[in-house]
Amino acid sequence: MAQAHRQHSAYGGQAVIEGVMIRGRRVYSIAARHPTGAIKTVVRPVPSWSVNRWRRIPFIRGTLVLSESLVVGMRALTWSAQVASGENDDDEQPIPPAALAVTLALSLGLGVGLFFILPLLITAGFVDRFTDNSILSNTAEGVLRLVIFFLYLGLIGMMPSIKRVFGYHAAEHMAVHTHEAALPLERGNVRRFPAAHPRCGTAFLLTVMIVSIIVFVFLGTPDLPWRIASRIVLIPVIAGVSYEVIRLNAAHSANALVRALSLPSLALQSFTTRPPDDGQIEVAIAAMNAAIEADAAAEAAAAA
Repeated sequence: MAQAHRQHSAYGGQAVIEGVMIRGRRVYSIAARHPTGAIKTVVRPVPSWSVNRWRRIPFIRGTLVLSESLVVGMRALTWSAQVASGENDDDEQPIPPAALAVTLALSLGLGVGLFFILPLLITAGFVDRFTDNSILSNTAEGVLRLVIFFLYLGLIGMMPSIKRVFGYHAAEHMAVHTHEAALPLERGNVRRFPAAHPRCGTAFLLTVMIVSIIVFVFLGTPDLPWRIASRIVLIPVIAGVSYEVIRLNAAHSANALVRALSLPSLALQSFTTRPPDDGQIEVAIAAMNAAIEADAAAEAAAAA
């Protein structure tokens, strides 16, 4: 039974443009709605560099998982955009490595600038004028980081296109819940489950925000260039710690204390999910089925 639970909880994913990506044990699948109404699916192996022995080492694996999520997520978004726009999605059109690297660098730079550097600059320019208490300064910076994060989620959630993505986000969570409960992947079963999931990327981001407050409090308030450098250099450390916290919560989800500590993360997902329609649930089911079937085929081939 424990082995079965591990297999069921190996699946997660993300919403993409008019679709859902599901990451399995050996593969990831993408399902997206074509303008004709058909559901297109594709299955690809997970990157080999992301499933090496480092994946088993605590704190290091968090950065590896985050890197894989960014690469796979960008590829899934590109493919789903092609399908949703009605382009020729039958041909494999991988993103050139240089273009992928530039896109990821720009995305990471924007995220770091908005959620780490901007709160620091505001704190250094205003809060530090009224106090030389490093604990108060770093705490104020962390609170400001959370405020910017909430405002960002609230503002993008007002865009019609993002609301569609948030509907697929909920459908993905509900399909994962259904699989973890070992129930048939049918629309009625999927609708029985909540839109929030404890292993959601939104929960991970909130954990990163909270862990960063704790980490930066111990650094004091050195000169501004050193403080800026620390916000960049320590991101892998913060990501590694946050990933272990998420894994711990998922492993002990039946514990009453863990459930209570998970409530803020689950509540935050009300910002990033919307009630899915039947069509969105169908797409999530298609993505989940494709990943499960491809995993089973890959494992059978490896055992032969």
